[in-house]
Amino acid sequence: MKHLTLDELRAVAGIETRAISSMSASERLERWAELLERNPHWRLSTLHQTEFQSANSRDTMRADNSPLSVAFNDPLLRSEGLEGDTYGEAKRSFGLEDAQLHEIICYCHFGASVPAASAAREVRAILSPPPAGLFERLRRVIFR
Repeated sequence: MKHLTLDELRAVAGIETRAISSMSASERLERWAELLERNPHWRLSTLHQTEFQSANSRDTMRADNSPLSVAFNDPLLRSEGLEGDTYGEAKRSFGLEDAQLHEIICYCHFGASVPAASAAREVRAILSPPPAGLFERLRRVIFR
């Protein structure tokens, strides 16, 4: 009988394991914003016309030196389950909607490149939704 380590068994069996995240989506977003803020003037590549792509095409979109690659280059976010620097992987890992990710990464907002500080602001905007408008505040007062 041959004894194998768990890693050797996984290799022989072809089993892939996905990291189980201990961070919440909000904590992962916070980490991403912090990474972007480390070099606020760094110009990062955007993705062209994400809103006009099919869902499958959009999910595979990526660019070298993008806000998504900044996240993927972080060992902590990779250990938390971030498996690539594609649009779809960022959407999955950070728990984002298309409209939210579009605000961070799309060419139509910034041109060919976005300052890291601007991308960080967009990430933080997701973490802090805008305050309630006048009608919402009135509704809360009237219908306590």
